Amino acid sequence: MRYFPIFVDLKGRRVIVVGGGEEATRKVRLLLKTDALIEVIANELHPELADGSRIRWIAKSFLPDLLDGAALVYSADPQLNAEVSAAAQARGIPVNAVDQADISTFIIPSIVDRDPVIVAIGTEGTAPVLAQGIRGKIDALLPQSLGNLARKAASLREFVATKVPHGNRRRSFWQQFFSGPLQEAVLADDAAGFELHFQQALSGNATPAAGRVSLVGAGPGDPELLTLKAHRRIQEADVIVYDRLVSDGVLEMARRDAIRIPVGKTPFEASPSQREINDVLLREAQKGLHVVRLKGGDPYVFGRGGEEQAFLESAGIAVDVVPGITAALGCAASARLPLTQRGHNRSITLLTAASESGIAEHDWAPLAKPGQAFAIYMGVNAAGDIAGRLLDSGIAPSTPVAIVENGTLASERVLTTTIGGLWETIQFAGVTGPSMIYVGLRQARASADVVPFPIREDIRDALLKAAS
Repeated sequence: MRYFPIFVDLKGRRVIVVGGGEEATRKVRLLLKTDALIEVIANELHPELADGSRIRWIAKSFLPDLLDGAALVYSADPQLNAEVSAAAQARGIPVNAVDQADISTFIIPSIVDRDPVIVAIGTEGTAPVLAQGIRGKIDALLPQSLGNLARKAASLREFVATKVPHGNRRRSFWQQFFSGPLQEAVLADDAAGFELHFQQALSGNATPAAGRVSLVGAGPGDPELLTLKAHRRIQEADVIVYDRLVSDGVLEMARRDAIRIPVGKTPFEASPSQREINDVLLREAQKGLHVVRLKGGDPYVFGRGGEEQAFLESAGIAVDVVPGITAALGCAASARLPLTQRGHNRSITLLTAASESGIAEHDWAPLAKPGQAFAIYMGVNAAGDIAGRLLDSGIAPSTPVAIVENGTLASERVLTTTIGGLWETIQFAGVTGPSMIYVGLRQARASADVVPFPIREDIRDALLKAAS
């Protein structure tokens, strides 16, 4: 983000517009929506500017000293833009030179005006037509009387503060105010209906809230793969306790005032224990807060959601669960790997390579049989040991393997190899990101980003020797 979005209070402050033509007139039209003191410097004025009672024509020729004390400066005269910009910047005044972003210190977004609700859309000057298109879509979504709803809320804010406790109870009240029957009553100018629903909302939120925890699946990484309910829970949360595998894009959906507590486990580094994570969840919920335990994938698939739920409920904390797309499903779909395929495999086994004590132990013999397909979570660091156990159990060294690193994200890589070349592939390709390992699956189609690796007999022999 190069341009930081910000709203400037212009009430009673001077804004200078240099130029008197059509471009300057457009800027003045926009400024007339504010309470700014508008001053124009131009050799001659557009008729619309000449008739404006709130517009002062202060000079015909530009002099740098005329900018002194201004809050903002607009320059809409191509012959003067560079000089005006330099003078404004020398005085520390934000300046916009029309169609010359390189000498401007701020740019003008596309605006949807429902005063006092203002929506600004910017593309950092790269695609103004795109911004206008987005503006049109948002404009069609927002009722023309939406500003009335905001003004009504402002008039009641102090009263509500005396009736509803601060925190998530008050937030719950305002969420009800801005949606459902209360919103509809204001927009329809239904005074009786508004009073009825207003009193019901006050009564329902008058007592302090009980804390609760939502176990939410964040999916495999791509924020667009969140469920609607997961998105809603993230935006409702007072506290977000999140794993290392939760992507930045998902966390960006949280409210800015939500407390964020990272508890992710990093291989070979000191990480919070499950007991410590449980204590964090309990501590925050006992404060009367809505805590979202945000987990990569699905809470109940190698996410210890069941353990956390049992612990919290035994302590009297209410828990709800929002499922997510588990990594095995999301990464396979992104990499075009059918988990079941007619004529090839009719089932898929999900297993983890990690346990509290190290590498997870499984009954490897059934998995090594021809025709088996399985997905391995958290298997990168244990890949050599897993391959060795499978080879020792009789799996064919040529059994196909796909490794999906950073699945569903822009940085996704799909590597294809065999069970005999699994460790070699991971080492040579430098796989370090979160990855799923699929054994026994076939891609639905070839992909341009697939990186094949051959089997090396010496690697296979070394793995067999290590396993024995």
